[in-house]
Amino acid sequence: MKVLIVDDEIQIRKGLRLKVDWDEEGFQLVEEASNGEEALGILQTKAIDVVITDMRMPIMDGVELAKRCHQEFSHVKVIVLSGYSDFDYVRNSLQQGVKDYLLKPVAPDELVEALRKIRKEVTDEKRKQAEIAQMSRLVHSHLQELQEQFILHLAKEEVLQLPIVTERLQQLQLEELANENGKVQFITVEIRESHGSNRLEELRLPFQLLCKEIAQQQKTAYVFTDPSYPNMVQFLTLIESNSPSTDQFVQHIQVNINKLLKLETVIGIGAIVNGLSEYRSGYISSLLAWSQSQLGSKSQVMDQSAASEEFFDFSPDFEKRITNSIENLDFTAFKDNLQMVLEGRSVMSFSFAANQVLFMLGSLAKKYDVETKDIQNTIWNCQQNIWKLYSQHKVKDDLIQLASLIIEKVRLARFSNKRLIDSIRHYLDQHYASEISLTTLSSLFHINSAHLSETFKHHVGQNFSDYLVTLRMDKAKQLLKDKQLKIIDVSNLVGFSNSGYFSTVFKKHFGQTPVEFRNSIEG
Repeated sequence: MKVLIVDDEIQIRKGLRLKVDWDEEGFQLVEEASNGEEALGILQTKAIDVVITDMRMPIMDGVELAKRCHQEFSHVKVIVLSGYSDFDYVRNSLQQGVKDYLLKPVAPDELVEALRKIRKEVTDEKRKQAEIAQMSRLVHSHLQELQEQFILHLAKEEVLQLPIVTERLQQLQLEELANENGKVQFITVEIRESHGSNRLEELRLPFQLLCKEIAQQQKTAYVFTDPSYPNMVQFLTLIESNSPSTDQFVQHIQVNINKLLKLETVIGIGAIVNGLSEYRSGYISSLLAWSQSQLGSKSQVMDQSAASEEFFDFSPDFEKRITNSIENLDFTAFKDNLQMVLEGRSVMSFSFAANQVLFMLGSLAKKYDVETKDIQNTIWNCQQNIWKLYSQHKVKDDLIQLASLIIEKVRLARFSNKRLIDSIRHYLDQHYASEISLTTLSSLFHINSAHLSETFKHHVGQNFSDYLVTLRMDKAKQLLKDKQLKIIDVSNLVGFSNSGYFSTVFKKHFGQTPVEFRNSIEG
């Protein structure tokens, strides 16, 4: 820590230099000044941590210097030296930012003690600031994680209750995606190694961060990752009149990844789709475009943007019938509906429809929290066969096997109260900010609402509404640690449209308002 000594008597300054082993105590004497005005000039040009100043000096005394330091250099710690007769005056000056005072003549042990106290205070402040900064980064990335998770949800799962989806997009500060008529395009980017090196795993995170940076520069692009494809990043781009062309954007991605990470990229450009209800179709089309790439490390761009309408003729009626067959534990109905969905299609249209079914089955496995290793392996194997394009019989067999596994797991969950409640809690952990009621859950999980209420309280120890409030409040505490988020932002993110009501519930739950809680962290 750097120290400035201020005294109008040169002998006193010399004496102070000799009283302390400055290096031993972790300090460095860098400058001296003969009055407060001269000291301020030094403070403006040099990084000073501690000022030791006499109180009585010509031009500007020590107390005035302390006041100016407090106003202009708040990080600087000030020690004032004074004679016995000035005791009360100096004590009052402590309110102006002075950290300590010492009687003249200054005893070496008293000066060392004052310096050690300041060093400890500065160390504690720096540690606390580092903790707050780290916490802020973590929480802010948590917000980004929530955004990416919801975009992935839109890309892979059925969009139900559009008003609720729109509200959630607004809560997550993704209003631009709420336009049901807005045109969007998905772009799949995979990294591949060159020259047989083995760097993909160590460069996966830098690759994801670089893609996020590229998306931020683009302003009309969003990125998300899909755990099913670890070496990929997915871009969702808004198609607007003033946005760069897809070709330019894709080239920009490839050039930057190759230049900065020395990796090759294989990119699949999906079809342009309209609105939230077609996100899944757009995402699947980008994956199918990517799947047509050649093996090897050579960079490639596969474009499916002009996909035929035949690709997207997957009826919502079929989707509902397939979903119901699984949740009604009707394996025969599933096989019949699957046959109707897949028959009579071209190779590419078959692959598209099979991916739709695969995504639906994956969504149901996630809903019931039954994503076992067997189910995950079957999903992956099925995806691999879909990408091969010419394995239709194998794909059908895989989908039937997957459906069989999921139906059995759903059956076990349905007839085991504990497993059912675990599935519901898992669902709430994913959708706590949505408008969820006991009636909604009973409909989603095909169970009587009264029985669900009684069973939930028995296994969890809380009724449903109290559990949901507790979950939301715990999430709110995490988000409040990020000073970049306003209270109303946190309120929206955890599912409260009224910030006043949110504050009332928070105080009832924790005994502090959100503002008081945030201040207690910063204090």
